Amino acid sequence: MALIVILSVMNGFEDDIKTKILGTQSHLIISSYTGGISDPLQVIAEVKKDPAVIGATPFILSQGLISAPAGVRGAVIRGIDPLTAPDVIRIREIITDGSFDDLDSTGVLIGSELALHTGISVGDSISIISVAGTITPLGMIPQSRAFIVKGLFTTGMYEYDSNMIYISLDSAQKLFKQDQPSGIELKIADIYQADTIGRRLVHSLGPGFWAKTWKDMNRSLFSALKLEKVVMFIILLFIILVAGFSIISTLIMLVMEKRRDIAIMKSMGTTTSQVLRIFITMGMVIGSSGTLLGLILGLLLTNNLNPVVRAIEMLFGIEVMPMDVYYITGLPTQIIPHEVGMIVVASLILSFLATIYPARKAAKQDPVEVMRHEG
Repeated sequence: MALIVILSVMNGFEDDIKTKILGTQSHLIISSYTGGISDPLQVIAEVKKDPAVIGATPFILSQGLISAPAGVRGAVIRGIDPLTAPDVIRIREIITDGSFDDLDSTGVLIGSELALHTGISVGDSISIISVAGTITPLGMIPQSRAFIVKGLFTTGMYEYDSNMIYISLDSAQKLFKQDQPSGIELKIADIYQADTIGRRLVHSLGPGFWAKTWKDMNRSLFSALKLEKVVMFIILLFIILVAGFSIISTLIMLVMEKRRDIAIMKSMGTTTSQVLRIFITMGMVIGSSGTLLGLILGLLLTNNLNPVVRAIEMLFGIEVMPMDVYYITGLPTQIIPHEVGMIVVASLILSFLATIYPARKAAKQDPVEVMRHEG
């Protein structure tokens, strides 16, 4: 039960984080070793020939400063095509104030946390300062343009909400003096086939192009989540191991209680293998019953975890998952059938191993010695 609930919660967290990341990032990025895409329309037309590609849009990614009434703050500036970007990222869904449709050459979309820290709201005027400035006899003069805040967005990831802003692709090209997009963002049918699809697209585009998947862009995060899940599985497996020792102690006590009965059975013709099978069967009945009960309780608790958490919060007056810390409401859960199957198999194997020593101890008893000492 513990393993099923804990791993389901970890799977839920991973899926929740994945959804939030893919709301801001694309599944796949195609770019060139030259630093930009010289003919984005041709590249988009070529990649869309692949049936696995659902959407494609050009983008520009750079860094700059935003100047607001509350001060100056650094930000990651992303230039997107308002017409094709919604086909690739969930930009419309994450808008919490204002409208994405108002994004034009003078408009900007700002993360909710960044807006909170800089005192910005929809309709305000801000300046974006680019690192790509103009060279003059006095040195480099940064490029600056005024924008109107058209909307605020919330991805649920603090890193993005506190550092990211969106402007139109045309505005980004003028601001950063880039004639070419940084790359092409793609949305694909199966995100778990991103590596294979990326290699296939790069091969079709020819030399000079490279692909980066959503897993490559967030490798450290998902590697940490995977490692945590493996470690939790190993640690919680010791719970089943403790239950296995309980089976061993129960069967050993039973063997000690039934020494005289075992001796009588063996003197009447019961073979050693039959006694062995009896005690192995008893141990497996105990282990299987516990496994089945744990499976049922684990699935029930996982599917009703949020009501249980709310009841605990009301009972003890605490907040298990504060919204301002975790950016989620409730505990997300996801049951993966093959993981549940692995837990059940591991439990049954440990239960079987736990029966071997007591069963052998019972089967090796000498009936003559037992009857001599116990009458």
